[in-house]
Amino acid sequence: QVQLQESGPGLVKPSQMLSLTCTVSGGSITTSYYAWGWIRQPPGKGLEWMGAISYDGSTYYSPSFESRTSISRDTSKNQFSLQLSSVTPEDTAVYYCARDPSDQTYDSWGQGTQVTVSS
Repeated sequence: QVQLQESGPGLVKPSQMLSLTCTVSGGSITTSYYAWGWIRQPPGKGLEWMGAISYDGSTYYSPSFESRTSISRDTSKNQFSLQLSSVTPEDTAVYYCARDPSDQTYDSWGQGTQVTVSS
């Protein structure tokens, strides 16, 4: 059974970069045809899909985040990462990593990590 675990700082200052890593166990991030995504939930709001990296390394981003987001991976560590630049307090959210078997039907999720943007 695949398991995902987010890690990264819980507090980021405005204008800085938010960096999170998702460590995957019980399955490889290079297994066809999965994609591995980042989703967030701001307080009092719904889930927001930010982007994903596919089993072959291809990346996909939501237009809402594309200009500020980069998703990468380290296959040797079975990890994938999110970088979000120029953060503002509106980027305060619980950030989740998740596995997508197809068409954004995410079937396995990390527990989520709270990130607060504040000076």
